[in-house]
Amino acid sequence: MAPTADIIIIGAGISGLAAGCYAQMNGYRSQIFEAHDQPGGLCTAWQRQGYTFDGGIHYIFGTGEGQPFYELWRELGAFEGVEFTNQSEFMQIHGAQGEVLRVHSQPDTFQEHLMALAPEDAKLIDAFCKGVRKFKEFDLAMLQQKPKSLMTAADWARLGKQVLPFMGVLGKWSQLSLSDLAAQVKNPFLRRAMPHMFAWPDVPVMVGMSLLAYLDNGNAGSPVGAALTFARAIEQRYLELGGEIVYSAQVERVLVEDDRAVGVRLYTNDEYRAQRVISACDGRRTIFDLLRGEYINRRLEKLYDGHLPLHSQLQVSLGVAMDFSHRPHWVTHLLDQPMAIAGQDRFEIGIKHYCFDPSLAPPGKSVVIAMLTSPYGYWQQLYGRSAYHAEESQEANLLLERLEEFYPGLGASVECMDVATPLSYERYTGNWQGASCGWLLTKDTLPLMIKGVPKRLPGLDNFYMVSQWTEPGGSLPIVALSGRNMIYEICREDGREFEATVPG
Repeated sequence: MAPTADIIIIGAGISGLAAGCYAQMNGYRSQIFEAHDQPGGLCTAWQRQGYTFDGGIHYIFGTGEGQPFYELWRELGAFEGVEFTNQSEFMQIHGAQGEVLRVHSQPDTFQEHLMALAPEDAKLIDAFCKGVRKFKEFDLAMLQQKPKSLMTAADWARLGKQVLPFMGVLGKWSQLSLSDLAAQVKNPFLRRAMPHMFAWPDVPVMVGMSLLAYLDNGNAGSPVGAALTFARAIEQRYLELGGEIVYSAQVERVLVEDDRAVGVRLYTNDEYRAQRVISACDGRRTIFDLLRGEYINRRLEKLYDGHLPLHSQLQVSLGVAMDFSHRPHWVTHLLDQPMAIAGQDRFEIGIKHYCFDPSLAPPGKSVVIAMLTSPYGYWQQLYGRSAYHAEESQEANLLLERLEEFYPGLGASVECMDVATPLSYERYTGNWQGASCGWLLTKDTLPLMIKGVPKRLPGLDNFYMVSQWTEPGGSLPIVALSGRNMIYEICREDGREFEATVPG
């Protein structure tokens, strides 16, 4: 059978779409096969009874003109017809006794607030806010702009020169998690609240500092119309470049001949041939299912042996006949008494409303979403039994009852409720254990992000891997760069000059 494309790409998430766009820009004929009926992968949203629920994208780095990652998104057409909103306050954390921590992106404002809240921690507060100010000048994109496998001694020297001014803050804050930092705090409320400032306690402090810095620079916006609008813009760019997407087309096997990837077979038994295959889907499924574990080494086995942390979550999305626009858009409530959710004691509840984007709810009404980390194993053991859906409803109602304490009348105002468990994410995206960002970014996995994960498999030619599983940390611009850099490498293999263009 003759090849139907130069490059077949498995998955129409952001990394797959990016790889497809740059393949087309560089003269390759590409086809994308996507198991779902729409693009975006985890960058998604869904509609229920007049409400639009976002799949969990809180911000997108690179939305500020002239800022890091901005040109990447321009090349991918992500700004075409898409507006963005920006928040100056990332979130609030409310204590059981009425205390409030406001996580403001502007370091002077944040420092003033923290000093009023915990003057006994002045030295630590000053050091933290100095770090945020320093990261306002730091370009995360420079660490990812060129494939490391193609970097020359001169490239490394240039990167070292760029990073040198930041070595102090990187060295100090990359090896310290928020929980580690909180342990040094004297003020009781701040010590309990600090681990939740950036949604998970094990995040390296430098990551949180970078987030605040990018927010303050206007470089971390949210797309109006929710995450799927952003993905649709990139999909349109790919199609305009002449690419082809086949939806509802789940790949069952990568076709291999003489240790060379030559195409894919779908579950419909249809086969498609190409000179190269790029997997932009779940890493574990790629290695152990699509390739039957036949091309692997000890390093890859260890990556997927379950010892690295994953982030899976329970998301309860509500459409409510209440106007939340006068409330802070994201609040973590610290509980005086824990509540059991999905077999775990919860000492906090995160709640977010989307009134900053009026397109997501009817006038005068609101989209409200509660997000909690939740163990995959708890839901997996219920799957396939009637108890699974009963448990979904039970946990959502328990959560709703507790939220009534903070938002009186909420329960009676719910017009629509949608529950997504880790298994929902696994079914929808194919991601191992419903992981929302590949391996969770912690101080222990940070070296993986910097070093990267193998993008080729031992003994297999013409096959490549991109996505959040090859770039731990899983942020949208990093996975888009993963797709871009792979086409850069392929161009070098073929002796082509890599090109990138912008729409129009």
